[in-house]
Amino acid sequence: MLAGGIKADPSLIAEPDHETASRMRELGITDRPAPHIVDFRGLLMRTDFPAFMREMLAHLAAVYEYPVDIEFTVNFTADGQYRVNLLQCRPLQTRGLGRPVVLPEPSDDCFFAGRGGFMGGNVRLPINHVVFVRPEAYYALPEQGKYAVARLIGRINNALKGRQAMLVGPGRWGTTTPSLGVPVHFAELCHMSVLCEVASAEAGYAPELSYGSHFFLDLVESGIFYAALSPGEPDAIWHPERVLDLPNALTDIVPDAEPFTGVVHVARTAGMELFADVGTQRIVCKST
Repeated sequence: MLAGGIKADPSLIAEPDHETASRMRELGITDRPAPHIVDFRGLLMRTDFPAFMREMLAHLAAVYEYPVDIEFTVNFTADGQYRVNLLQCRPLQTRGLGRPVVLPEPSDDCFFAGRGGFMGGNVRLPINHVVFVRPEAYYALPEQGKYAVARLIGRINNALKGRQAMLVGPGRWGTTTPSLGVPVHFAELCHMSVLCEVASAEAGYAPELSYGSHFFLDLVESGIFYAALSPGEPDAIWHPERVLDLPNALTDIVPDAEPFTGVVHVARTAGMELFADVGTQRIVCKST
């Protein structure tokens, strides 16, 4: 049944379900309207909407120099016309296109390695600092402490501007629910070169690729490489000790952050590099 508040011609959106209407008559059901099937056939076949969308996507692809995925709404006006509002525009490959990258073989000296679960094209990036939020320690914090960690990340982000830093943490970066990840604002991680979300069975965090999140467009426009790490999956290598065994430089960067040294670990990792290849969907991060 169609909602009564739709201002557009209902036939653009749905058509009567004749089969169900016939069955209702056979059963003597007369106290309710027949249902409709939402198929948008009228919109797609009786208006220029498909041609308009093709033209819009072509313009966007020309600007981004790559095909894009979009989110949009369509609002109908009183005279039967429509207006398209573009909500998000997401080119799924953003850097390194066409440049092959020779990846080192994954080994036990890797910080991490795996297949898939990344966004950013073919890259070979030096990593001079890794900012690591320990999943179990973060999970054990009260909600106020989780927000305090988010604000601390913002201060670290400003201090490491221009230093090729990787931010690694549990669950979803930028979530509004601290139990699902670290509730940072984009401005609090905007200077990072790489953003990693890590699944942690012990702490109960399971990230998903941030396609469609409010962070996605910001990541694309800022050129921040994104990876979702799922330790325990086939082909996955995960050795956080490669970072956590290094001295914690947190208080060198933020002197009054001593209460959080058990939660946030900042390691100087000169010689570490991140490799990713879109063709093989492989990602490797290791010290050279």
